[in-house]
Amino acid sequence: MKRLIPKTLIFLPAAAIALALAGCGAKHQNGQSASLPTAQVRVQTVENKSRMLANEEVGTVRAKLHATLEARLSGRIAELPVTLGETVQKGQLIARLDAAEVAARLEQAQASLEEADRDWKRTSALFAQQSATRAEYDSAQARQRIAQSAVAEAKAMLSYVEITAPFAGVITKKWVDVGDLAAPGKPLVNLEDPSALQLWADIPDALGGNVKSGDRLAVRIGTATNTTEATVAEVSPTADPDSRTFLMKLDLPAAPGLRSGQFGRVAVPVGEAATIRVPLAAMIRRGQMELVFVVTNGHAELRLIKTGDRVGNEIEVVSGLNSGEQVVTDGAAALTDGQPVVIGK
Repeated sequence: MKRLIPKTLIFLPAAAIALALAGCGAKHQNGQSASLPTAQVRVQTVENKSRMLANEEVGTVRAKLHATLEARLSGRIAELPVTLGETVQKGQLIARLDAAEVAARLEQAQASLEEADRDWKRTSALFAQQSATRAEYDSAQARQRIAQSAVAEAKAMLSYVEITAPFAGVITKKWVDVGDLAAPGKPLVNLEDPSALQLWADIPDALGGNVKSGDRLAVRIGTATNTTEATVAEVSPTADPDSRTFLMKLDLPAAPGLRSGQFGRVAVPVGEAATIRVPLAAMIRRGQMELVFVVTNGHAELRLIKTGDRVGNEIEVVSGLNSGEQVVTDGAAALTDGQPVVIGK
């Protein structure tokens, strides 16, 4: 047969804590406060402080300057002298294509130009002697210009054989290797500058009007618990019709270990709220209880509180304190409930 437990015993721990706090305070104030030494403390008057409310939106760290390099003509890759993760300088060779066909086209264009030059010189001399017509002279001159254009085109194509780095950076991805066929529109390597990084985040359209270029917002990268400030560099003027979000880019300050591809969060403001906050140094933890000392009539009064979010070196107090009360900020851990105190400077 089950043994019934009186309901009053179930709530005994909570009631005992409350009675212990109340009883302890009454005991010290009624009988023992005179025997306790007077302690010097520092206090801070509790005030309602305005705090910005924010929603955390996720984003990805990306390089501000990045590029996917491609070939401007088709051909087999003869050289690819870069490796994944290698740092390259501006103008450094990234890839070289097999240039046999382009070189042959340049030789052919140069031969045609030489022939057109000789023809124009002969026709020009005959025209000066009135032995050639104006039409023959103009035709020879046109053939010369066409041949010159063909040489210029072939030289330009020959310059496309070598793909060089448009800026200094790091090779972050290789799409091809030696022997592969390169073609316009087919990526060769990804290059990015790791010295300037941004956080790209998609924010809901309802919050799009809350941020603008130049704003400084709190961001957290990866699993870090501390936040840092980033500057809003760009905000898309239109929302994505599929996701109903705006793209926002924030310039990140340089930090050890920060790299492209990392996960990040940005606090987007949604409004303001007035809350009571106290310094972290004022709060005392005893088991699961959060306590502070309040100065009342020259004595330290132990107060059970409930806290909320941490804001810098302060913490929000949801309940247990009222605006205008004086909370002990220095020396609280050494106090006893009901102990006489004097406020120092």
